[in-house]
Amino acid sequence: MNIIHISAECFPIAKVGGLADVVGALPKYQSNSTTKAQVIMPFYDNAFRKTNSFKSIYKSELYLGDRSFNFEVRILDKAPLDFDIFFIDVPELLFKDYVYSSEDTERFLAFQIATLDWMLTWENAPCIIHCHDHHTGLIPFMLQESHAYASLKNVPNILTIHNAQYQGGFSHELVHLIPDFNFDHVGLLDWNGMVNPLAAAIKCAWKVTTVSPSYMEELKIKANGLEGLLREESSKCSGILNGIDWNVWNPETDPALIKNYTINTIDSGRAANKKYLCDRFNLDFNKPLFGFIGRLVYEKGSDLFPEVIRESLKQTTHSMLLLGSGNAAQEAEFEHLKTEFEGSYNAFIGYDEQLSHIVYGGADFLLMPSRVEPCGLNQLYCLRYGTIPIVRSIGGLKDTVTDLSETNGFGICHENVDALEIKTAIDRGIALYNTTEKFNAIRKQIMEIDHSWNVSAEKYTNLYKSTTN
Repeated sequence: MNIIHISAECFPIAKVGGLADVVGALPKYQSNSTTKAQVIMPFYDNAFRKTNSFKSIYKSELYLGDRSFNFEVRILDKAPLDFDIFFIDVPELLFKDYVYSSEDTERFLAFQIATLDWMLTWENAPCIIHCHDHHTGLIPFMLQESHAYASLKNVPNILTIHNAQYQGGFSHELVHLIPDFNFDHVGLLDWNGMVNPLAAAIKCAWKVTTVSPSYMEELKIKANGLEGLLREESSKCSGILNGIDWNVWNPETDPALIKNYTINTIDSGRAANKKYLCDRFNLDFNKPLFGFIGRLVYEKGSDLFPEVIRESLKQTTHSMLLLGSGNAAQEAEFEHLKTEFEGSYNAFIGYDEQLSHIVYGGADFLLMPSRVEPCGLNQLYCLRYGTIPIVRSIGGLKDTVTDLSETNGFGICHENVDALEIKTAIDRGIALYNTTEKFNAIRKQIMEIDHSWNVSAEKYTNLYKSTTN
């Protein structure tokens, strides 16, 4: 079986969010003696491009309406990854130092057209075309409706929705940019008066998945306008929980950590990482440390942290450390709070991959008060590293974290995105931290929970097979 993943992101080449982590890991776990998984993505002018060499394997031109653009397909000269990856180079549109912008309609439409045009030249068609998010959402429509791709029409295609808030909508005035199709079927592209790539993919893909079972059910209630469509197409929809790459996210071998550790050396290992954080950010090693890692945006609930910090740190029983960037007003507020709560709170504004690993390996608790969390990977990372998650029960957080009050529970959950509920959850964490024996037992318990890609990859394989039965 030859599986082709098509995506705008792939770790470690280009990463904006969790999409990159999924596309950078799932193919490794799918590839075996009978299955080959490969990735097709845009060729960006980013750091990865500047530190690697590439060679061209195909050249042609594509058309957006009456305009033509030269494009090439490139591969790496050497193979630093565990799977094949192909880069679509459209110099006028895709070769930028950013992944996304406010003018992405033509960029990602060109990427999708070039991908399918190249695929037409293959000696053997792929067994499965797996599309990720709206950036590849017109591929299922074009496979089904565009005359140029009739020979690929019977190739099963899958859509995975990583975040339904972003749908890639654009005006019908640009519909002529899509390769010729029977205009009687233009309604497949439409949703609420716009061409909506995500909606079109939901209508045309053979199967639709989301990155957790609970997120799929939530989208049928609230999906930025697509609720009714997902209910209508529910027979082909399912949720498959993301996994994490246990080879990368492994506290025993992770080169980013100050000190590596196993379940048997967790106390000394985690203590070394916590000491580094506390020394660097002027925090008290002897107090429970609550961390946050993520984008400072409304969806993550980070706008509530100033109130949480001010209310929670009236008591000097614990410390808080935030790592993230995003909303400028939030960034400024988090910087200001450093002086107000010096010694109990600190923040790193920006993105630092190594520091994030050390937080997973050294913080006692990780806060995730998300308003929207399709799957969430941070809670899976912290479980792997023995950090106890404090989460809102939504989406993938609901599917992966069981509250302490339940049988075999190991996390702390709250129902609403509310500053008081977050503070109450932190208080529960402090109480757990002070119950030393139970706290240590839970840290070891969560390190043994298997959220690797092995289970998820098998579920995708079964889904693929269901399209050929």
